[in-house]
Amino acid sequence: MKLSRQFTVFGSAVFCVVIFSLYLMLDRGHFDHPKSPRREGTFPKGQLSILQEKIDHLERLLAENNEIISNIRDSVINLSESVKDSQKNPEAINFSQGSVSELFPSASVLLTVDSEECLFASKSGSHVSGVQMLDVYDILPFDNPDGGVWKQGFDITYNENEWDSEPLQVFVVPHSHNDPGWLKTFDDYFRDQTQHILNNMVIKLQEDNRRKFVWSEISYFSKWWDAIDSQKKNTVKRLIKDGQFEIVTGGWVMPDEASSHYFAVIDQLIEGHQWLEKNLGVKPKSGWAIDPFGHSPTMAYLLKRTGFSNMLIQRVHYSVKKHFATQKTLEFFWRQNWDLGSSTDILCHMMPFYSYDIPHTCGPDPKICCQFDFKRLPGGRVSCPWRVPPEAIHAGNVQHRAWMILDQYRKKSKLFRTKVLLAPLGDDFRYAESSEWDQQYQNYQKLFDYMNSHPEWHVKAQFGTLSDYFEALRKESNLGEKSSNSFFPVLSGDFFTYADRDHHYWSGYFTSRPFYKRLDRVLESYLRTAEILYFLALVQSSKSEKMSIFPSADNYKLLTEARRNLGLFQHHDAITGTSKDWVVVDYGTRLFHSIMNLKKVIIDSAHILILKDKSAYNYDTSSPFLKMVDVQSSQDSLPRKTVIKLTSQPRYLLIYNPLEQERFSVVSVHVDSPRVKLLSPSGKPVTIQISAVWDGATTLSHEAYQVSFVAHLPPLGLGVYQLLQVESSEAVLSDYYIYMRNSRQEKPDGLFKIKEMQNSVDNIILENSYMKLWFSGMSGLLEKINTKEDGKNHQMKLEFAWYGTTSNRDKSGAYLFLPDGDAKPYIFADPPTIRVAHGRIFSEVVCFFNHVTHTMRLYKVQGLEGQSLEVSNIVDIRGEYNRELAMRISSDINSRNRFYTDLNGYQIQPRLTMSKLPLQANVYPMTTMAYIQDVGVRVTLHSAQSLGVASLKNGQLEVIMDRRLMQDDNRGLGQGVQDNKITANIFRLLLERRHGTDANEEKESVSFPSLLSHMTSSYLNHPVIPMTTYADSDVPEMLSTFSPLVSSMPCDMHIVNLRSIQSKVDVEPSDEAALILHRKGFDCRFSNRDLGLLCSTTQGKIKMHKLFNKFRVESLTPTSLSLLHSPPDARNISEINMSSMEINTFRIRLR
Repeated sequence: MKLSRQFTVFGSAVFCVVIFSLYLMLDRGHFDHPKSPRREGTFPKGQLSILQEKIDHLERLLAENNEIISNIRDSVINLSESVKDSQKNPEAINFSQGSVSELFPSASVLLTVDSEECLFASKSGSHVSGVQMLDVYDILPFDNPDGGVWKQGFDITYNENEWDSEPLQVFVVPHSHNDPGWLKTFDDYFRDQTQHILNNMVIKLQEDNRRKFVWSEISYFSKWWDAIDSQKKNTVKRLIKDGQFEIVTGGWVMPDEASSHYFAVIDQLIEGHQWLEKNLGVKPKSGWAIDPFGHSPTMAYLLKRTGFSNMLIQRVHYSVKKHFATQKTLEFFWRQNWDLGSSTDILCHMMPFYSYDIPHTCGPDPKICCQFDFKRLPGGRVSCPWRVPPEAIHAGNVQHRAWMILDQYRKKSKLFRTKVLLAPLGDDFRYAESSEWDQQYQNYQKLFDYMNSHPEWHVKAQFGTLSDYFEALRKESNLGEKSSNSFFPVLSGDFFTYADRDHHYWSGYFTSRPFYKRLDRVLESYLRTAEILYFLALVQSSKSEKMSIFPSADNYKLLTEARRNLGLFQHHDAITGTSKDWVVVDYGTRLFHSIMNLKKVIIDSAHILILKDKSAYNYDTSSPFLKMVDVQSSQDSLPRKTVIKLTSQPRYLLIYNPLEQERFSVVSVHVDSPRVKLLSPSGKPVTIQISAVWDGATTLSHEAYQVSFVAHLPPLGLGVYQLLQVESSEAVLSDYYIYMRNSRQEKPDGLFKIKEMQNSVDNIILENSYMKLWFSGMSGLLEKINTKEDGKNHQMKLEFAWYGTTSNRDKSGAYLFLPDGDAKPYIFADPPTIRVAHGRIFSEVVCFFNHVTHTMRLYKVQGLEGQSLEVSNIVDIRGEYNRELAMRISSDINSRNRFYTDLNGYQIQPRLTMSKLPLQANVYPMTTMAYIQDVGVRVTLHSAQSLGVASLKNGQLEVIMDRRLMQDDNRGLGQGVQDNKITANIFRLLLERRHGTDANEEKESVSFPSLLSHMTSSYLNHPVIPMTTYADSDVPEMLSTFSPLVSSMPCDMHIVNLRSIQSKVDVEPSDEAALILHRKGFDCRFSNRDLGLLCSTTQGKIKMHKLFNKFRVESLTPTSLSLLHSPPDARNISEINMSSMEINTFRIRLR
């Protein structure tokens, strides 16, 4: 009876929701057409076409409504199923019931998504920006005519009297660009240059209070600060307070914006900002990014969330700069593609010319501007390439020289909408010598004094900081007032791929040094895990006296060092792969040491959290309690698994799940005996698969065996499994088929079934309950996929290809990709050895080519891991000459030149492959995923490392995996890329059915992954972390699971970090942490049958006091992204409520 009543209530609720949503949609209909006249034509549309639009609109509403109804129907079915289920089995959710049937989530766990939540993706992008970068690329001819003195621009003219009513205000901003590693290591640069720049800054700014200087890299500044005396420190604080010295951006580094992941970008921002707040009491307010090779809107969003109002960028395609200069759109409000309002707008200034050096910043003519770089005075070490040297300013030449530079200032100002002008004055590692400060500041002051004393020139020139400029700009354009934003255009989109001249596209660095791009992500994953476990262990250790011996200070030091090493690597010459070989080794060594240190933090923290009797806690550095099961022996080698020795006594295997959702994941470990039994946390036997550990293609080891099983783990929690050696194991062994050119029937293995055969034209087939795969019997590569849900076959051909480099003078290097035409197929004289494994938990095909060992693994499990294919390549091109290796997937998807890549793992940017551009211009950065789609299907390549991707033909997706280049590409590095390593590239290939879509929306400027796709990416980027107890030690009693959360967080909520905050005074951590949450935007229009996602969505609401288990939330207050600003009404809250795509930071205290 109770059930039917529930249904009546539920049914009527559904009816109300439908009616209300229809009403909402019709209501929305009024706002769907922006007020501003469309660009297509200025004359009013015919009445008929308006009617047609209305009909289309209604059809769209009906379709949306059908979708909502079907979603609701699914939810009702789920609800009734789960009600029945929970009546049958009330403990279904309990983690201790680890029976075999539960190893796989039952098919009735369907994801429930509220229809409201689907509206975000469908509404996004309907908001019109003034300038949409996809349209700009569409209209630009990308020709490169000679523009006169401004080579890539045009002649600028002006009338003498344009400034009569309102004088020109010039802000000359002195700066020094300090790369934290490039041609020298971080420490060498600091010793040779940076410390002298900062020491001179303190002296020289005091000599005249009109002098100004800006600085951005806190990695250097903090190193310098730690070495100076308190008198100097006080002077610096005074210079900041007086507005002479400004910290701009204030991150640890000036990060690359293509290869960096948003986790690391945020982390280095926090590291810099927390350092500044603690040591200087300073809160930066403007962004300064003069050197990253292309710019991402993710950066704009993060700076906005940090509380910034302004930002500056420089390296943008020369054709875009010229176009913006003609339209006077070099200053704009940068708005996120997905923003339905204007809350993400940030004022952005784009520098108009070729470079940030002095010849290209005073105005359009570098020959003249160079004469005002007074470091290049005759007799110095640098001169002007235009062969006209600067002259020192004196009474005899000041009128003429002032007039020359004013002419440049005026011409430059004609590219902007206001009479306020920015003229940066600096270059790489400038102002190192005291004499240079004098040369620049004294000569400029004479020019300013002369200009300012001639009112008929209508100019006011002065030194300024970046904020001085933006304040004057905002005042001039009345930005303080409400109606203001219309003065500057609104822009959406990104600025990749960058070209600085000719066809020199900087798409090579998207892949350069891929070994370290992968190592970066491994460190990120360990750092996030260490942060979360450390904070929980810290809270745990404060609960009793006995646990206070937890080494919190030592571990906090290791955490801080890891944050800083990861931060350093986000620098635009580090993760980009554009440094000298030995500098790369320096970065690599830092990453490697931090990975080892973080493993210690994780082990120490897991130790205190998993102990059953906390009073028995004992910390002994000489005999750690746990160890990791994988080891990496050096900074440039791949990790390998250690062999766990078994006895009849159980060896404990602790597995940590770094995700905030409950998880079923396949775990593989190596043991020394095939006679093995595995017990789950509740002590029940677990199904396992035993595979051989291979040494090369055909030889197997008898020292080690691989045990694979499905681990069921609580969110952010630990599960404790037990491994034992037994007399007779019930484990299922993998069977092997080895295809080779000349199969030799060697003696059979005593344990595994191994069948050798010739390569043949017959297909190799793998399948699980979601799909069936066909591989070529000759190459072992994937050919097609059958999706079982609809029985459809999809062509999905995987192949490898080589790019060469041009025969022209300019060739590919670390930065540039200059191919010699289309890629050539990867040809092999002999077919590769192919090893096929069939097992109960997974099956796989491994192909052994000369330059790549390619594995495609299919998990035979229900739920998330069974729904995509794991693809891994071990790449080795160390013997090659000017070649790059790509992996290409060719499908029958009608993608129509469109593809989608993510930006920084945060958002998706639609891309258009354009035939008017050279091949290398159609290569874009991929941080975590790229996809192609048509109305029925989407195929996504998920990636565990940043690489360059392209879609050069209909239905194709390709990724460049490694490059070996024998020459420099003339961008200052002075070497090629020849330090290649054996590199692992890991991917997942996900095929999804789309429904409820139409061809028109393919033109949208915004796109979102599905929830399944988001979760797949999370599984790939946050793998579970197995640890084991030492064999011979007496193991104290442990909990069977550690579950810090009461239940899974909503599917679309991600804990970016839970980062302990250091205390205001000493180096110890405080009792607070920064909880950083990201609510992901997702597209609902995918089949949501049996996704096996063990979470639901809650419209961005989380009741925080009900989230933690055994921990109590003592306080939770909202703050800005990097904790610098608290909202005026900040108070303790208990419920978090976030919009889609939002990233929020909270200060949290647990007890």
